[in-house]
Amino acid sequence: MRVVIQRVSSASVTVDGAVTGQIQQGLLVLLGIEDADTMEDIQWLSSKIVNLRIFNDDAGIMNVSVKDIHGDILLVSQFTLHASTKKGNRPSYIRASKPDIAIPMYEKMIGQLEEDLGTTIQRGIFGADMKVALVNDGPVTIIIDSQQRE
Repeated sequence: MRVVIQRVSSASVTVDGAVTGQIQQGLLVLLGIEDADTMEDIQWLSSKIVNLRIFNDDAGIMNVSVKDIHGDILLVSQFTLHASTKKGNRPSYIRASKPDIAIPMYEKMIGQLEEDLGTTIQRGIFGADMKVALVNDGPVTIIIDSQQRE
């Protein structure tokens, strides 16, 4: 699994003119799933996301997590995170899982994030043409790949 995490002061997802997910202070998480991903990847990545200390403490130092600040998470599926641009100018998405594998993994990630955060998370609609709006706070943007564990 590959995620792009953005610390936001607000974010929302709109599909066909209707808002499907919206948060204030918290994390916008773009999630790409590949066939090699397992439940272990979900658990590791969810814990990492929820406990990542990228919010400012009282001294203005990034030292507290989204869980610590009782912030929100907006999860958006994004198969293009596994794009390969090695050949030519048209990206290949061959590493991205097909919906029959990706949808159950996406649903499991939602459940794991909710369990780890202790509250309901907001989300987009898997496979939909989504319009994502955000105000990146910082800006702070972090990329994590569960296959590399960096």
